[in-house]
Amino acid sequence: MPIDATQPYDSGNIFAKILRGEIPNKTVYEDEFALAFHDITPQAPHHILVIPKGAYVSWDDFSARGSDAEVAGFVRAVGHVAREAGMVEPGYRLLANIGQDGGQEVPHLHVHVFAGKPLGPMLAR
Repeated sequence: MPIDATQPYDSGNIFAKILRGEIPNKTVYEDEFALAFHDITPQAPHHILVIPKGAYVSWDDFSARGSDAEVAGFVRAVGHVAREAGMVEPGYRLLANIGQDGGQEVPHLHVHVFAGKPLGPMLAR
């Protein structure tokens, strides 16, 4: 169910638990700013989630409160993950859902990295 991205950060969310090591994941990359891992319900042949290590509800929250180093480090981590997975040449899609209308389901910023097949248009016309 979509969440209200204007609410305070919930430290009990699944991604916070993954960051604390309470829930296992299939890590593909980690640095001081981000953790990337395979989605447990992939929507494409290659589907990786990248999350910042800080407590940010959404892209809006992160862009408003994140330090310059956190924002730059996170964006670089997303690019690194795509390059290391060989996604650049064939192409890939990034998606960050924000709030109820955006379909955000976990109250921790996360970017989906999709690849492995032609992904088509974003919305039906």
